[in-house]
Amino acid sequence: MKRILLPTDFSDNAFNAIRYAMHFFKDEETTFYLLNTFTPVSYHAGYLIENPTLYGMEDVGMINSKRDIERIEEKIRKEFNNPKHDFVRLSAFNTLVGEIKEVIDKYNIDLIIMGTKGATGAKEVFIGTHTMYVIKKVKCPVIAVPSDFEYEEPKDVLFPTDYNLSIDNKYLPLVKEICDKHICRLNILNAYYGVPLDGHQEEVKDFLDEYFKGNAHVFHIAEGVDVLEAVEDFQKKYKINLLVMIHNKHSFFENLLFKPVINQIAYHTNVPFLVIPSEEKMK
Repeated sequence: MKRILLPTDFSDNAFNAIRYAMHFFKDEETTFYLLNTFTPVSYHAGYLIENPTLYGMEDVGMINSKRDIERIEEKIRKEFNNPKHDFVRLSAFNTLVGEIKEVIDKYNIDLIIMGTKGATGAKEVFIGTHTMYVIKKVKCPVIAVPSDFEYEEPKDVLFPTDYNLSIDNKYLPLVKEICDKHICRLNILNAYYGVPLDGHQEEVKDFLDEYFKGNAHVFHIAEGVDVLEAVEDFQKKYKINLLVMIHNKHSFFENLLFKPVINQIAYHTNVPFLVIPSEEKMK
């Protein structure tokens, strides 16, 4: 049974990601963990001094969080009514990233699915702040779902890579599983700068070719452009439903997601993207 974490702030954006998760796992026995984190307005020294016994028991923030999470579950059940799906409601007085780390360890979470509004101006980053910090700090795969994305089955998946990944990455089977269950075509894209692949990169490429031999997969080379442009250009030519990336600490990934985006076109990747921690990041 899959264990999927769904963080929510009760916004439309968050529920759109929840809706995506319901569709994505509609045919699988899945437990969804609905998580809301909050910091009560009442959290200050004076409150603790005056109400030491009430704090943490009847806090308004906790009451509101539990009430709204229950409403979210009711909304999901009303819209989908899937007997294969179970729900666990979690409310916590904590930071989002801090609580997600604890929940992952406690419940052995397989995947996080959350919403992102993406960049809305040249000074903003490619994805939303909360999503960015979760991806950077949490050792678990994340599917980030744009706020305006209506569910499409992931039939064409784009996987940009520099082939500097570990073939032992524990989450590669997740990509394989997605390709198997959704009968995807995997498009493996490499941005070529005029420097040929070294021995390790060639080995990784050969490994991927063998690993996905049971799935439709195609290798692509984008010449004379950086990875962001390569992804952008690819999407102009082909319709993709899911973008897959491995978060290598010292790779193009950091530049792609975590630097200010200057060119307006640069953040038009309006499809969900799955981010997988690298082996290095898992240490």
